[in-house]
Amino acid sequence: MGIDKQLVKEEKIKIKLLNVSFEVFNADGTKNGEVTRIVPLEVEINIHKEQINVTVTDLNRTDMFLKYNWLVKHNYYK
Repeated sequence: MGIDKQLVKEEKIKIKLLNVSFEVFNADGTKNGEVTRIVPLEVEINIHKEQINVTVTDLNRTDMFLKYNWLVKHNYYK
């Protein structure tokens, strides 16, 4: 799960520095960058509310992405 670094900057979202960093690659195998920061967020979808940590990375102005499996698991209707 990730959030766009430009959005974090513009909205002045508080970040946490990681003790270790790791490289991130695009779907085509090209290097996107290095993740050194995370953002703790409270995400609410339907009746589910959860605290998650998302990586700060370059998403080319897409605000954020969530894992498909996470969305399927929590996107249910009762």
